[in-house]
Amino acid sequence: MWNEALLSTTYFGPVQWYQKLNRYPYIYIERCESFIKQTYRNRCVIATTNGLQTLSVPVEHNNSQPITDIRISNHGNWRHLHWNALMSAYGDSPFFDYYVDDIRPFFEQRWENLFDFNMAITHKLCELLDIHPTIRFTEEYVPSRREEGGERRENTLHSPLSTLHLISVR
Repeated sequence: MWNEALLSTTYFGPVQWYQKLNRYPYIYIERCESFIKQTYRNRCVIATTNGLQTLSVPVEHNNSQPITDIRISNHGNWRHLHWNALMSAYGDSPFFDYYVDDIRPFFEQRWENLFDFNMAITHKLCELLDIHPTIRFTEEYVPSRREEGGERRENTLHSPLSTLHLISVR
């Protein structure tokens, strides 16, 4: 059994991402990868009465920038649009009132950096879910087996811990 998982950073990631945080004793967040467009790194999907809706955080980037250098763009009114979409989709849901005060600040405060924004969201949601993962950050890029020509996503991180289970969240 693996006791480590490698995850990408995520903007209000899917349930499966948080399930991995709860399942593995040690979590590594990849901070040395280049930004990949159209992934959960700056997008989330919410369920609305009209079906699924994708919410994207606008970012300023070029293809060679590491994820930690990606800046959040303040053009447009995306915070207001995202908050209204969440309120419309979940405002009448049972228990939403218990979480609204914890989630609202992410849409009121300006953040410079996508990675820091995502990690603040991750920490708050872990607190709300009452899960306590040991989160560490990679010091160098850890390629997946898929990038090396294989399909399975197993690898070994240079750490005193055993086999690292790489999990892709796209």
